[in-house]
Amino acid sequence: MLTLRLIYESFGFAWKALRSNLLRTILSLLGVTIGIFAIIAVLTLVDSLEKSVKDSLNSLGSDVLYVDKFPWDGGGGGRDWWKSYIKWPTASYKEYRFLKSNLQNASAVCVYAQIGNVRVKRGNNSIGRITLMAGSDGYDKVFDTNILTGRYFSEAELNAGRDVIILGYQLADKLFPNGENPIGKVVKIKNRGFSVIGVLAKKGKNAFGGEGEDYTCLIPYDAVRKIYNTGTGRWYEFNTRSIIGLKGISTDLGLVELENETRGLMRVKRGLKPTEKENFSINRPEAILKIISGVFDVLSLAGWVIGGFSILVGGFGIANIMFVSVKERTSIIGLQKSLGAKNYFILFQFLFEAIFLSLIGGLAGLFLVYLLTLAPFGSLQVILSVKNIVLGLTVSSLIGVIAGIVPAALAARLDPVTAIRAN
Repeated sequence: MLTLRLIYESFGFAWKALRSNLLRTILSLLGVTIGIFAIIAVLTLVDSLEKSVKDSLNSLGSDVLYVDKFPWDGGGGGRDWWKSYIKWPTASYKEYRFLKSNLQNASAVCVYAQIGNVRVKRGNNSIGRITLMAGSDGYDKVFDTNILTGRYFSEAELNAGRDVIILGYQLADKLFPNGENPIGKVVKIKNRGFSVIGVLAKKGKNAFGGEGEDYTCLIPYDAVRKIYNTGTGRWYEFNTRSIIGLKGISTDLGLVELENETRGLMRVKRGLKPTEKENFSINRPEAILKIISGVFDVLSLAGWVIGGFSILVGGFGIANIMFVSVKERTSIIGLQKSLGAKNYFILFQFLFEAIFLSLIGGLAGLFLVYLLTLAPFGSLQVILSVKNIVLGLTVSSLIGVIAGIVPAALAARLDPVTAIRAN
């Protein structure tokens, strides 16, 4: 009952302080409002962007490792890149067959090549800057290949490298406008005809605002080898190198066994001695997210720093309000103490009032963040999470405690006789 009474009275005094000098209070709480807005807005944008990036990376598959020439996290960078990685051989079709035959901890193995800036033609209609994906048997198990219409490659088509193709959603729509069915029709790449057997489901814009995944096409790996060189690994052929994808099994947590087994088999296949360094990279999709997370951390820190200064100013404003409030209610404090009010009652009364004032500023800041989520950000969906709401209210409460503790302590220590005589 005492706690509820304290909260009720403190709320009443806080509301009275707001109404008695509305402009002064608003200006004092503005720092808390701006601070909470800056911090929570940055954290909300970072969380939303990180979620969008993770969703975009899902196209790389889950529980998957990649054997590649280059390390996706940049490796040592600088001299390591030009002295080591650039000279390493590209993952080959023979190595893919070797791994597929010997790996015990992989549920699927494929080799693929990604070729950029490809032009796809259909009659007089031509679309450039298309990404061509070439995948072997197992590609659909390693990657997310959701077919909207038509079908995926048959085993015979993959093994024989037949000239068949699966188009991305937007690519199919541009090449076959007005609802024309592309299945069975022929498109050309480098003057070679490919029969359309399927269309991929629409992916939409990715985290970076592009629609690249909807402007792709997929053909069998052995078919792309007829028109592109995928195995030389020359330093300037970044977009034509082959990469081996390995999907793990459910019992191999963290893909530790798969990574160790792959590393050993690759060393054997390339004839590396125990003392020789590896000339290949085993990559995880998380490596890309790790790099991006570093940028997110910097942005979050910037939000805390900018918001921290604003909250500091707001804290001084609330402390000023509380000192004025103690001065204005000195006689009331003396009367309460003469009637038996304990020091902690007075302390908590003013402390709760400071917290309420700070929470009002925090709620205003959160409301501004909510309005921010309603603004259009293209493909990025900004969501104010419960975690960030709780964080904003917690920070506001702490500022209220810090700003109000000294004025509340001074009020609690007032002598009742002296306080009653105060004007």
